[in-house]
This record gives sequence, structure tokens and C-alpha cells, in this order.
Amino acid sequence: MRPALAAGLAAALVLPAAAQDTQTLLAARRAAQALTRAAVALEEAEAAEDRVGALTQTVRAYEQGLAALREGLRQAAVREAALRGALEARRGEIARLTGALAMIERTREPGLLLHPEGPLQAARAGLLLSGMAPALRAEAEALGAQLEEIALLRSLQEGSAATLAEGLAGAQEARVRLAQAIAERAPLPRRPAEDPEALAAILAGADTLESFAAGLMAVPLAGADPVPPFASARGTLPLPVEATVLRRFRSPDAAGVARPGLVLAAAPQALVTAPAAATVRYAGPLLDYGNVIVLEPGAGYLLILAGLGQMFVAENEVVTAGDALGLMGGRAAEAASPPGAGEQRGGEDRSETLYMELREGGAPVDPEPWFALERG
Repeated sequence: MRPALAAGLAAALVLPAAAQDTQTLLAARRAAQALTRAAVALEEAEAAEDRVGALTQTVRAYEQGLAALREGLRQAAVREAALRGALEARRGEIARLTGALAMIERTREPGLLLHPEGPLQAARAGLLLSGMAPALRAEAEALGAQLEEIALLRSLQEGSAATLAEGLAGAQEARVRLAQAIAERAPLPRRPAEDPEALAAILAGADTLESFAAGLMAVPLAGADPVPPFASARGTLPLPVEATVLRRFRSPDAAGVARPGLVLAAAPQALVTAPAAATVRYAGPLLDYGNVIVLEPGAGYLLILAGLGQMFVAENEVVTAGDALGLMGGRAAEAASPPGAGEQRGGEDRSETLYMELREGGAPVDPEPWFALERG
């Protein structure tokens, strides 16, 4: 084997010829580009005729970009840890490989032609070495590719802090502008109000969320239903907030309590929007659920959202799909640190919970078949 070939094999361990982007890297870059587009949209929203609508879309774009970037960085951390673990497990094998390459490098070509048992054995030794060369080259290149991928993943994570910080600041600015635009907008369309005394009586007599919902259903709204048929939307509804499902329908929590709805894990100050056109039957505090919004998306249906920090709507207002309903509670992160390998989805960046319950004909039903959820 020529010394130049052995030197090339050794160099391949630390200086791969080319680096291949992983799907994680590409996904993180696409998320960063989405945040850039959201920043442009934020400036354009100021001149939009419908500032509330434009800012609502901008806030959601920021939140989707941030969620995608954090998930990409988490996957990068997981991938890096896996690669480092694999290399550590092969420490002895790698040491033997580098030792073999170093020995070949130190051996002069005339020495390879000599063998104590004569020319025939010398020829066989040469054939053996020539057969080993491709395998050594392939092994060295594979290790080099792994080292290069580790370097790329580490570079991605180290360079992500500024992007995350800018995205979080942009999202918070968009939320502030949205709240201001909502305060300045013209009133939403309203349905004829039900008897205010009846609603007050229902609220005062309710000792559970179920009894409150049953009371609302017993007082039908006056006038024609201004929203499109709700049943046709089954399976297509978006979640009201950028979130992951923390607990499913009737899944018990740590205390063994099984609720007939979904618990969604969302980021602090995340925007909550209407999944479908609906009439707001109630908006305010309720029992120990915090701020609650009850939507009637169609006759016989109630969609209950509990746990908001701030609300933008009031009773009897008619909202369209995608309209801003409010914000989650908590404080938006002031600093951005890339998630580590051990952080799971729904972790520290999704510390707020929104409880969502769908009732049909007075009884709770599993909301999942109605919503387009990502299955994890």
C-alpha cells in the first residue's frame, strides 16, 4: 500500500470529503425561514385593512415556526447524543483501526515485499493488504461522516439561540399588537341575547362544568343560526392552540381523575383561536377552571375551552373560524436556550394547559375524531 493511500485513509477519520445534511438539519432550517417570513408579515400587518386578522395569522405563524424549530433542535440533540454514544461504544474498535492505519503508514514499501518465508508468502501478504484497503477506506469514511454530522448538529444547536430569541421576541410583539388591534376594532356581530338573569342563575347554580353546560343547552339562542353546519367539519378542525395532546379523552391524570375531554399542552401566552365559526355562549371565570370560553358551533353542540389567561371575546358574539379568542396564561420566555436531548415534546416550552371538551346533544364526546391531530 502506498504511503499516500494510508495517509488519505487516516485523514478521512477527521476530515470527511463532504458532509450530508440530515432531515433534522433541513427541518430546523425551514423553521428558521418560517420565523423570518413571520417577521416580515408582522411589519406588513400594520398596513393591512384587517389588522386583527393579519396579526392573528402572524402570531400563529410565529408559534408554528418556534414549535418546529424547538422540535428540530430537540431531535438534533437526541441524534448527537446517539452518535456520540455509538462512537464511545466503538472506542476500542476505532483505536485498532487507527493503529492499523498508522502501522501501514510507517511501513516502507520495500519492507512489504520481504517475507521471511520467501517470495510466495510475500505475494500472499501483498494480496491480503490490497484486499484490506477498500474495507479500511469504507470504515474510515463512515466514521468520518459520523464525526462530520456531530459537528454539524453541534453547530446548529450553538447557532440557534439568537434565532430562538428573535422569534420569541417577535411573537410577543405580535401578541401585544394583536391585543391593541382587538381593543380598537369595531364590535363583532352579536346574536340576540338570552335572558341575562337566566345566565346569571345558571352560573350561580353550577357546581360542575357538566351542570353549567347542561344549563346553557337548556336556554337556546334566539334567531336563526348564523354559522355553517358544524357536523360537516368532523375530522378537519384545527386545534384551537399550537399544542400537543397531553391527556386524551377519559384518560386519568396523576390523581386518577378522568375528564371527558382533551388536555392540551401549550406554550405560555400562546394564541387561542376558534376552530370553527361559532357563537360565544359564555366567556369568563368558572369554578376552578380559570377563564372559560364556551362556543356553540352549531345547534346541539358546545365546545368548551378552559384555562385561558386572557380573553378577547364576550357572550353572544359571533366568531368565524380562525378568529382570536384569547391567550394562554403564563409568562412568555425571556431567553431562548436550545432544548436538550432529554427534553420531550410538551416539555418546559409547553408549560400551560388548555382543557377542551366537546358536547353533542348534552353529552361529552371524544373530540379527537373531530380534529386533525398529529398522531405521536
